[in-house]
Amino acid sequence: MSRLLIKNANIVNENTVVEGDVLLAEDRISKIGRDITDKEARIIEARGQYLLPGIIDDQVHFREPGLTHKGDIASESRAALAGGITTFMEQPNTNPQTVTIQRLEDKFSRASQTSFANYSFLFGGTNDNLEEIKRLDKFACSGIKLFLGSSTGNMLVDNEEVLERIFRNTEMVISTHCEDEATIRRNLALHKERYGEDIPVALHPVIRSEEACYLSSSKAIALAKSTGARLHVFHLSTGKETDLFQNHIPLKEKKITSEVCIHHLWFSDNDYGDKGTLIKWNPAVKQASDREQLWEALLDDRIDVIATDHAPHTMQEKDNVYTKAPSGGPLVQHALPAMLEKWKEGRISLEKLVQKMCHNPAILFQIEGRGFIREGYFADLVLVDSDSPWKVSSDTILYKCGWSPFEGSTFSSKISHTFVNGHLAYENGIFSPKRNARRLTFDR
Repeated sequence: MSRLLIKNANIVNENTVVEGDVLLAEDRISKIGRDITDKEARIIEARGQYLLPGIIDDQVHFREPGLTHKGDIASESRAALAGGITTFMEQPNTNPQTVTIQRLEDKFSRASQTSFANYSFLFGGTNDNLEEIKRLDKFACSGIKLFLGSSTGNMLVDNEEVLERIFRNTEMVISTHCEDEATIRRNLALHKERYGEDIPVALHPVIRSEEACYLSSSKAIALAKSTGARLHVFHLSTGKETDLFQNHIPLKEKKITSEVCIHHLWFSDNDYGDKGTLIKWNPAVKQASDREQLWEALLDDRIDVIATDHAPHTMQEKDNVYTKAPSGGPLVQHALPAMLEKWKEGRISLEKLVQKMCHNPAILFQIEGRGFIREGYFADLVLVDSDSPWKVSSDTILYKCGWSPFEGSTFSSKISHTFVNGHLAYENGIFSPKRNARRLTFDR
């Protein structure tokens, strides 16, 4: 039996930080306590480092199939391990899109052969695939993804009758990208009239505006309330939207939840001059005042989850005029180090960070046996050295696209060890050649 014993760690779990040991046996957490001994176990001496549950990222784009020049399941899940992410949920806007059950299973088959981290996928809804959604087993995958703003191919769901029928015909979590398409098209046309194709990137949050986000989010929430659907609004970017969400009931009882991404907590419109299209995301990074209100909502629990929306593009693709430069950027390797920096600054506690990046995604998507440091749970764990400064540079970036919006930044905390299902998958910059990832199962 494979056994590992993590000694003398500061265990961050369920709103506490407690010094102790954790014994891993095969793929599970066998024992948590003080002064654990086990003659058969390999000892990993934590020396007071922080032990966290593995990060669960509920929104990534790993680009496979069809867009693998940007990234693939193997390359991006490997980068995720270096960032302490042990579980990911990948989005359906690949090529072909994940809008049939057969294509969903094809993705699972690919991941079973290549992924370094635990995996599931979201099933894409369209104006045309309601019958497939009805056939989808609620245990099959993470949930349904709907693009209520522009996306690739035909994934924009803009038929209101179909949208309501989707909301009424699934028990699964419906995750939405909320931006009003008509508002964006109108804003873009006005700016193209003035600037042509080379619109200043600083106008991205004007084109993909607060109004566009709020119109779409409020409409989705109203529909969820009228139908009783379980709604999760991805990547909030405006302060105004945060008032649409509640914080007075436990997460397990919430029917409508929300998420914020690392880039909306870190960057603001003041950064476009320096970063340019490297921080062009949809929804757009907006004003510093929006960022402040997002932080407030995160800390008071109107926002439930922190994710990445990891979406790599090549530098050649990004190095274009505004209308031709795609939106999105790579983040999985640097998400946890960035949030740990905010902890060091006193912006968020470690306990709250773990709640938003580990516990809450597991609760929200009803993931079986993950997201917590509990005896009997899968041994997905991360050791953090909180006093090990390092600089993000081209030679440390692991994404297939080869760049990061954090390049040049110095982080004071480093991921030293990442465990996936009891297997030491990453240790001080070295990856195990063995993959031990699993398809997620759900307790629904």
